[in-house]
Amino acid sequence: MKFLFLESFYSGSHALFADGLKEAVYHDIDLMTMPGENWRWRMLGAALYFAERMPDLSGYDGLIATDLLNLPDLMARMLPNRPPVMAYFHENQLTYPQPPGDKKVTQTGTINIATALAADRVAFNSRFHMDAFIEAAGKFLDKMPDCRPGRIQETIQKKALVLYPGVEPSPVQATLPKNSHGPPLIIWNHRWAYDKNYEAFFDALDAVAAQGLNFRLALLGENFGRVPQPFEDAKNRFADRIVQSGYVKSRRQYRQWLSHGDIVISTTNQENFGIAVIEAVLSGCIPLVPARLSYPEIIPSAFHDQCLYTDPRDLIDKLGRLISAPDKRRCMAGPLKDAMQSFLWKNRVSDFDEILETLAKQQPAGI
Repeated sequence: MKFLFLESFYSGSHALFADGLKEAVYHDIDLMTMPGENWRWRMLGAALYFAERMPDLSGYDGLIATDLLNLPDLMARMLPNRPPVMAYFHENQLTYPQPPGDKKVTQTGTINIATALAADRVAFNSRFHMDAFIEAAGKFLDKMPDCRPGRIQETIQKKALVLYPGVEPSPVQATLPKNSHGPPLIIWNHRWAYDKNYEAFFDALDAVAAQGLNFRLALLGENFGRVPQPFEDAKNRFADRIVQSGYVKSRRQYRQWLSHGDIVISTTNQENFGIAVIEAVLSGCIPLVPARLSYPEIIPSAFHDQCLYTDPRDLIDKLGRLISAPDKRRCMAGPLKDAMQSFLWKNRVSDFDEILETLAKQQPAGI
């Protein structure tokens, strides 16, 4: 079968997912993409851009679009002859932490709800994400002063499903041994953005450093715009510990840093899946992540006590114990890495093939 994948924000995890899906599935996928910039404008205008460049859809069995797209706008240009559509939600604007004073979520949140309602199938990258979005959609619409639509949650729930994205295996994870005799390398491989709560990360590092514990630090991840002040301050405060600071464009070099890492930390306020953490664990890092969001879902339950923290104090305590216990890290790394194998594309692709085949047999709504 043949599918058309529209990605209006072809960057970062969105690009990795699109490329990985195209490469992994049994069926043929054509990609139409836009650069991963100006995300708000993508939600508002990408549908009009794609509609002008849309190929003949009669040759496709289905269409895939992601959440940074106004799907009803696009479908209005495709009717009455269109294939069935699956919307894949990497994130959504209803549960995404908004910058202070930003009230534009009313517009972008409405687009997300309309996209979920318009699609024939709605896939989410975790169960946490699916449940959080459906609940948030109901609460959001309840705020309308009058003329509220009804049964929105039930309509979305009936066609919703969970499809964990796949991860590519690292080509270097087995070739670079850990430095088991030196101080452990702590990895930060998330965006340098406010929603990732980097202040809590640096607070935890300050606390374990004050205890006299030794560690090295690799500050990876993308930054858009001005470098946040806590990262600037950290360059001075941890100058003798930092071995890498800044985004690494080469995927191979990025994987090399992960393969040297011992501990990967997340302090985020928002995470619907956690591909950065999974990549690090597949490279041998021990995760320290919040006991909320998608993390209890992706971290095996046998490791919840060691790898999930409940509050800043718990993070500091568990980080200190991991820094001080190289033997414990070595014992945990192998089983954790094995557990994360379930997220490799080779182990995820059968679910996607099955859903795409089901989608292709579905009668498009409204036709």
